[in-house]
Amino acid sequence: MNRDTALHIGRFIILILVQVMILNHINFLGFLNPYIYIIFILLAPININKSLFLLVSFLLGLTIDMFGDSGGVHAAACTVIAFFRPVALSSVFGLSYEFQTVKLGNVSFGERLAYVTLMVLTHHVVLFSLEIFNFSHILLIAKKTLFSSLFSIVVIMLVLVVFRRNDS
Repeated sequence: MNRDTALHIGRFIILILVQVMILNHINFLGFLNPYIYIIFILLAPININKSLFLLVSFLLGLTIDMFGDSGGVHAAACTVIAFFRPVALSSVFGLSYEFQTVKLGNVSFGERLAYVTLMVLTHHVVLFSLEIFNFSHILLIAKKTLFSSLFSIVVIMLVLVVFRRNDS
């Protein structure tokens, strides 16, 4: 096992533990939770095998679901953003992504923020739409998506700044 593989496995485990042991118990104002476990999906290597990436992303969400008894909504949301990730990378980073030269630690703050925002919003729309699963509660879905996304984006950006690596 090489150093990068060990790093990704460690990141997978640590993010799950932080999410289920600490962040799932925050529930600020009754509906705000930061979901930082998706950092694993955000920081996955660009050239990762797509089938493996979808499977690992599904397992990440499924693990969060098992600890939170949430019936598969996290697994679905993680699988969707793993599938959507190439579109987000291409939209935000353009040619840098096409030539697979994007390193999240080496891009501007604005590009990093745009990428994180796009991915978090996508994740949260899927997550809360499936969690509530009632079109008559569209305003509740929008409220939870907006505020939890803002909270998650701030926390994720702080984590990315604090634990920044130049080669990630």
